[in-house]
Amino acid sequence: MDFRDNVGILDRQGGTKRMYPKSVDGFLFKARSIFGYSLLVFLFVAPFLKVDGQPLLLFNILERKFIIFGQLFFPQDFPIFALAMLIFIVFIVLFTVVFGRVFCGWACPQTVFMELIFRRIEYWIEGDANAQRRLNEGKWTNEKIWKKTLKHALFWIISFLIANTFLAYLVGIDELQKLTTHSPFENIILFVSLVIFTTVFYYVFAHFRELVCIIVCPYGRLQSVLLDNRSIVVAYDFVRGEPRGKINKNEAVVTPPKGDCIACGLCVQVCPTGIDIRNGTQLECINCTACIDACDEVMVKIGRPKKLIRYDSIDGITQKKPLQFTARIAAYTTVLVLLVSVLTYLLASRKAVEMVVLRAQGLLYQQPDALTISNLYNLELMNKTAQKLDLTLKLKNEIGSIRFVNVNQSASITVQGQEVFKTSFFILIPKKNLHTYKTKLQIEAYTNGKLMTVTETSFASP
Repeated sequence: MDFRDNVGILDRQGGTKRMYPKSVDGFLFKARSIFGYSLLVFLFVAPFLKVDGQPLLLFNILERKFIIFGQLFFPQDFPIFALAMLIFIVFIVLFTVVFGRVFCGWACPQTVFMELIFRRIEYWIEGDANAQRRLNEGKWTNEKIWKKTLKHALFWIISFLIANTFLAYLVGIDELQKLTTHSPFENIILFVSLVIFTTVFYYVFAHFRELVCIIVCPYGRLQSVLLDNRSIVVAYDFVRGEPRGKINKNEAVVTPPKGDCIACGLCVQVCPTGIDIRNGTQLECINCTACIDACDEVMVKIGRPKKLIRYDSIDGITQKKPLQFTARIAAYTTVLVLLVSVLTYLLASRKAVEMVVLRAQGLLYQQPDALTISNLYNLELMNKTAQKLDLTLKLKNEIGSIRFVNVNQSASITVQGQEVFKTSFFILIPKKNLHTYKTKLQIEAYTNGKLMTVTETSFASP
């Protein structure tokens, strides 16, 4: 149980060990590569895609402007964002309960970038694990200087591209393009942000690497409370594999017979976090499946069945039980379905125009003449579309009229796309239509005769 008290990437003195995982090229790696490169294509292409002239995705936190699949969201839509984030968390929890850390191995940006881009470059320039180790431990020759310079130059360039992409999601591709066509001093904040993000990405993928998964990311620790014996994880079949032993054709029949594991250690050599999967599920395992591909290759060579290491549960290994739809999975699924249903309703009922009307503070009512009572209101209109809208305000049931403070302004207001328009107006109601000191009113906003939104307010009178 010594592995439980130590982290594979740390030495006995607590220092970080450089990991040199061997390269693998099995079926699961190819499948992960196809999936991962598809995610990368979408990541780098999405900032250039537009819907009705608007970015496909934009998360401008500073200006509180969010666009998701061409739909504009304002801070007033925060409940939708909160619910979407909750759904994402429940979805990840459900996947962890059923399939372990499959997200980490297949879709996590850290894994995708590290294993499919930066690690591939390292293999291409410095060679496989043993060649990298010899190069790092050797003296600084011309060859070493050249390879290290080339590798880190490429790392920096790719980190720069990632940083640009990251900023494109934050400020938009149009704003980012201004940085490339104008002097950096014209937008010094954006330029400094680009340098900082580039440096952070470079440090993470060139030096910090697997420590992100082990130290920074809390997901590995969550699995200890989410997984059980029925969860599907990357697991070693200890029933079939033990006892381990080297193959010796001249060796007499041993009792008990040896298992299928020949103790080659290749599963450890390919692990990017340096663990031995034969010790069971561990915090450092990111379900990258490299050990599965490596073990399958060995099993083929020695003429034994593949999948000694595979996706399976503890119950599946010990009791040969298939995945079961347990009460816990049903509970998480029910919660997820309910949350998705609520989110769908909120998105379907979301209005293109949001209107907020508040009575002016510190004022009660006015009497412009002997027969009329008026109240002053502050108006805020939010156009969540990309098109300009001409909005007309009306009182429901038409018991009164609306007159804007600006005498040059009629009841028709032009609100540009994605604009928040603010103004003030009076509501005037004849005394004969008022029967109580506080009357509830509904104000409607129309464009081209189509009702866009309705809001309620109160009207004070004597």
